[in-house]
Amino acid sequence: MTFWVVQLINGLAFSSLLFLLSVGFTLIFGLMRTLKLTHGAFYALGGYMGLSTIALTGNFSLAILVGGLSMAILGFLQHKYLLSRFHGTPFSQVLLTLGLWLMYDDLVLVVWGGYPHRVPPPDFLVGSLTFADITFPKYRFALIILGVIVAFTVYLIIEKTKLGATIRAGADNEEIARAMGINVNKAFIFAFGFGSFLAGAAGVLGSPMLGLEPATSGLILPLALVVVIVGGLGSLKGAMVGSLFVGLVDNFGRILFPDLAYFTLFAPMALVLILRPQGLFGRK
Repeated sequence: MTFWVVQLINGLAFSSLLFLLSVGFTLIFGLMRTLKLTHGAFYALGGYMGLSTIALTGNFSLAILVGGLSMAILGFLQHKYLLSRFHGTPFSQVLLTLGLWLMYDDLVLVVWGGYPHRVPPPDFLVGSLTFADITFPKYRFALIILGVIVAFTVYLIIEKTKLGATIRAGADNEEIARAMGINVNKAFIFAFGFGSFLAGAAGVLGSPMLGLEPATSGLILPLALVVVIVGGLGSLKGAMVGSLFVGLVDNFGRILFPDLAYFTLFAPMALVLILRPQGLFGRK
């Protein structure tokens, strides 16, 4: 019983991290119809920026802020000067962001080297908690709580604010929203900046658990894509459910069927695409 509970908490911690990464990705993908393949690179770059911040200051909270803000600025510049030129042309977006992804990975190699790093968690989250003979790292419990807080905050923004209404209108039908005088561009800027901020912050938050290496972006991006595909484009509920699905299936798959880990993750995704191409909570 202890084994299953520990693995469940492991999966939930990983799901929280994936939610932080994928909620911005699904907004960008669903609202702007932009396949931003640099999202995984933003996760890695944000983590490395956090690593350098901790090395200089020893402040984990500041590292999260620096990692997130630096990626928000980079994401805004990338959208304004590059991706905005190819709005509505998916193939050009794929080629552009693929090239940028490779450039960012090379930048990581030049600046931080090709060997792996692990960021230490903050001092107050070092160690483990024990409950009913189950011992588990404090940091992973904190990730689960943080994921719930971010999910609730994003829900309030999307469902209860004027900006959220603009985002939902743009995701449903951009052309009609523009024709009605809705400022969809404001929603675009927010979605890109907010999504990039969360990707960079997730890179810092995930580094004590997963570590950092030059291949980090290529390892994390497919998981974010699965979350978006399973949950549905532009759906907050889809991002939540997709993150839970991927986090739990990936964790239990690697533990129970290590030789079939990718099969156990991508086979259900293929079934979702066959039975419901728009995702569990996406719209046609």
